Amino acid sequence: MSDAVRRERRPLGRALVIIPTYNEAATISPLVKRLRLVAPECDILVADDNSPDGTGKIADEIADVDGHVHVLHRPGKEGLGAAYVAGFRWGLDRGYGVLIEMDGDGSHRPEDLPRLLTALREADLVLGSRWVPGGRIVNWPRYRELISRGGSAYSRLLLGLPVRDVTGGFRAFRRHVLEGMAMEDVVSQGYCFQVDMLHRTLRAGHRVAEVPITFVEREHGDSKMSRDIVVEALWRVTAWGLAARFGTRRRDRHT
Repeated sequence: MSDAVRRERRPLGRALVIIPTYNEAATISPLVKRLRLVAPECDILVADDNSPDGTGKIADEIADVDGHVHVLHRPGKEGLGAAYVAGFRWGLDRGYGVLIEMDGDGSHRPEDLPRLLTALREADLVLGSRWVPGGRIVNWPRYRELISRGGSAYSRLLLGLPVRDVTGGFRAFRRHVLEGMAMEDVVSQGYCFQVDMLHRTLRAGHRVAEVPITFVEREHGDSKMSRDIVVEALWRVTAWGLAARFGTRRRDRHT
C-alpha cells in the first residue's frame, strides 16, 4: 500500500484553528463567524497576548455562547511563535488531530480552509500558498510582496526547501508532526517561526503540500511586520543554512 493511500485512510481527527491575537478587536468577531459558517466541525482557540484594545474580552464573550470557541489568555505580548507554540500544546493536550495556524487580522480567508483540510488527507502539513498557481494577494503594498517573495526565495536557496511559499502563516498540521518536535527549542518569531517549523517538518521526513489561497491585506489595525522580524529571519536562516552545509545544526537556543 502506498504512503498516499495510508495517509488518505488515516483519520484526521478533530481540528483546532489557532488564532494568535494582539489588538484585533475589530476583526476577531467577524473572523470567527466566517470560520463557524465554512468549517462548523472545527473548534477555535483565540490565543490573546493581553491585548490593550479588549480583544481577549470580546473572544470571551463569543466563547460564552459558542462551545466551539475557546480562549487562551497569555500574560503579554511575546511574539507569534510563542503564541502558536502555546496554542499547539493546548490543542495536543486536549486530543486534537489537526492543528491549524491562522492570522487574526482577516488576511487569511476562512473560505480557503476547507481546501487545506482536503489536502491534509494525503499530507502531514499543508501550506496555504500565495505563490503557487491559483494563489494571489489583494491590496498588498509592493514592498511587502518583495519582502515575502525574497524571503521565500532566500530560504529555499539556503535550506533547500522544496515549496514556493516558505513564510506563509496559513497552515494545517497533523498532530504527529508537532508531537515529534522539541517545541521548547522553537524560539524564532514572525517570518522566521514559519521557516523554522517548515524546515523541521521536512527534515523529519514528513510530506508537505501546498494549496492556493487568496491573501488579503488587513483593513484594520497595524501590520505586525517590523524591521526586527525581518532581521531575525535573515540571520537565523543564514545560520541554519551554513550549519546544514558545514556541520550539524545546533539547538535553536544556542544559535
